[in-house]
Amino acid sequence: MDRLTALMERFTLQVRPASLESATMVVTAGSGGASGEIWFGRAGIGAELAAEGVLFAADVDWGGASNPLLAALPEKLRYDLSADREAASLVALMHSELAAARCGSGSVINRLGEVMVVRLLRAQIEAGSTEPGLLSGLSDARLSRAIVAIHGNPGRNWRNDDLAEVAGLSLSRFAETFASVVGETPAAYLRRWRLLVARQDLQNGDRVDAVARRYGYQSAEGFARAFRQHYGQNPLAMRGSRVGHPVPEPVPS
Repeated sequence: MDRLTALMERFTLQVRPASLESATMVVTAGSGGASGEIWFGRAGIGAELAAEGVLFAADVDWGGASNPLLAALPEKLRYDLSADREAASLVALMHSELAAARCGSGSVINRLGEVMVVRLLRAQIEAGSTEPGLLSGLSDARLSRAIVAIHGNPGRNWRNDDLAEVAGLSLSRFAETFASVVGETPAAYLRRWRLLVARQDLQNGDRVDAVARRYGYQSAEGFARAFRQHYGQNPLAMRGSRVGHPVPEPVPS
């Protein structure tokens, strides 16, 4: 599995047209009215740009604040479309759909927007990052193998030497490099990813004991303790929250 697929499949990305004031993704015009740049950032990024130079604005919903990709991105990101004809064509099609307001335009804009976000993430990974975090780890050819393995099989009883072998590094070199580049130990990252995907499964209505077994916990009680320590809530209270009464979004530690 590649570096982004497991992450993207875990979160429902939504891209919708938005006002400039509330937009988190803004496309500005280049020479001759063609798409020039994409600006991505937190809500309010559009307020920093001149309205007359904006082709369209959208809001990117990352499927919840717990999405690690959202946390890994810089506060403000600029993407030059003049260097990427394929991305410029995507943006032009999104602009056309928005302007025409044809039947199904919202769905088309959402799908094209998701593709555009993947391209933005891919560009960030390929460019590398100077800040410790997930994108830095995915940018590293060796560490990314271990991270993708964790994402793809979080229930496996991963040990550091297993992950070091996947990465093609010695145990000591792997542990040192992972902590330096990602900003936490492999065990801490594995634990956090397990709890994140476990929370999603609970919100979808899965049983606590089934989720505990799925993600490598020896007992439902041990899983519940780890869950409460991380999220401050009992996993039973989280169960079915997407289909029943919503619960507040916990802040990951």
